[in-house]
Amino acid sequence: MIFLYLLLGIYTLGMLFVFAYSLAQGHLLLNFLKSRKIKVPVPKDPANWPKVTIQLPVFNERYVVERLIDATAKINYPRELLQIQILDDSTDETAQLILEKIKSFPDVDFQYLHRVDRKGFKAGALKEGLEKATGEFIAIFDADFVPDPDFLKKTIPYFTSEKIGMVQTRWTHLNENYSLLTKLQAFALDAHFLIEQIGRNTQHAFINFNGTGGVWRKSCILDAGNWDDDTLTEDLDLSYRAQRKGWEFVYRREIESPAELPPIMSAVKSQQFRWTKGGAECAAKHAGGVLKQDLPLSTKIHAMAHLFNSTIFIAVITVSLSSIGVWWAGQQGLIPTQLFRLAGIFMIGFVIIAAVYLVAFFYEKKGFWKSLIQGLYILPLFLSVSMGLALHNSQAVWEGLTGKKSPFIRTPKFNLEGGKTGLKSNLYITGKIPVTTWFEGLFALIFGAMVFLSIRVGAFEMLPFHLMLTIGYSLVFITSFKAYALGK
Repeated sequence: MIFLYLLLGIYTLGMLFVFAYSLAQGHLLLNFLKSRKIKVPVPKDPANWPKVTIQLPVFNERYVVERLIDATAKINYPRELLQIQILDDSTDETAQLILEKIKSFPDVDFQYLHRVDRKGFKAGALKEGLEKATGEFIAIFDADFVPDPDFLKKTIPYFTSEKIGMVQTRWTHLNENYSLLTKLQAFALDAHFLIEQIGRNTQHAFINFNGTGGVWRKSCILDAGNWDDDTLTEDLDLSYRAQRKGWEFVYRREIESPAELPPIMSAVKSQQFRWTKGGAECAAKHAGGVLKQDLPLSTKIHAMAHLFNSTIFIAVITVSLSSIGVWWAGQQGLIPTQLFRLAGIFMIGFVIIAAVYLVAFFYEKKGFWKSLIQGLYILPLFLSVSMGLALHNSQAVWEGLTGKKSPFIRTPKFNLEGGKTGLKSNLYITGKIPVTTWFEGLFALIFGAMVFLSIRVGAFEMLPFHLMLTIGYSLVFITSFKAYALGK
């Protein structure tokens, strides 16, 4: 019986964490809905446009770097006030492609900075570039972005006060309709860039620079301690250091920054690992300081939810595995049926989470019925795949919280829309299959067996949950295996 109580305790704690997470998301949703009634006036253009430096951190980007340079060279801003730094850490032919490409724009102030040691990875490149940056403001774009020509004309006016240190824009997606995988990623990112960013910014809680598609005041970066490479999410780390020092951030949903979504699961996993581990590293670095600091209670609560949001994957995998024992105990009559019914309260949390993603999905969608049909099949698939990534992401979170260091692994880019490369010919795909991928396949079999047993004995309390886990782990395993096979 002691083991049973322990099992129930683990299961309940996991469900409580998911429920608490959903309440925080629900509050962000409410603030997002309130924000739609708030009309923010578009600021006037400055009397004198300031000097701006655009930084383009690059590492082995042969498929997208020319597109990036083309787009950046078309930025509509006074030439004498614009400096464009290409911060290149490449070890392949990307360097030659860059040098040839910038010759096409003799009237643009391109500053090419090449490093051979890659010290500090992206954070190190940005920091070294900042030493030679002549701009009062620093705009940053990753290699897979295609900046809007009027990006600076739209963002710079929002620096209406000396207290504003950063303006972040909303990512949009160049290849959203390429595959089901890209549609699911867009579904997830839209919720972050609409509900979460707006929900936090509206109530003056801490938000984060998303690493690209934003503009910093140079003095803010320096005052906050400059870029640091002690976490894998240097953007989140600097964001918290700056806001904890009193700098204000602005998020503008209407200013779009188009970018490419990873089209294969191995690339998605690489990106997810960096984001979730880096988020956990920032939680370990900043949580204590935020709690001790003299800040409004709501700011502290949302900061904790923000910093520890990646730990939701540990909660999901804990609930998933312990649910097998709970299901068995229920079939043996060791758990009263009333407890199963009481657990239905936790389903409210999943409803709230679903609402967050659906509201983001329907934002500015045209054709209600078509969008409704799409949403009804994308939502359960998204939740299933998110559960299927729980093992992979839990490893990342655990490493981040416990201080295990790992290098900054870039997400391979493809430029499939531009026809630069096919999936099979991309030289950046690795063929090594991680051990976790095989466990994902094993979990798909285990939860598939649970679905079979539930149907056979007529116990349907956990059938939807186990069915989603089966689908999620199966899809993640199959798409991962196919993706890694491309690299062989």
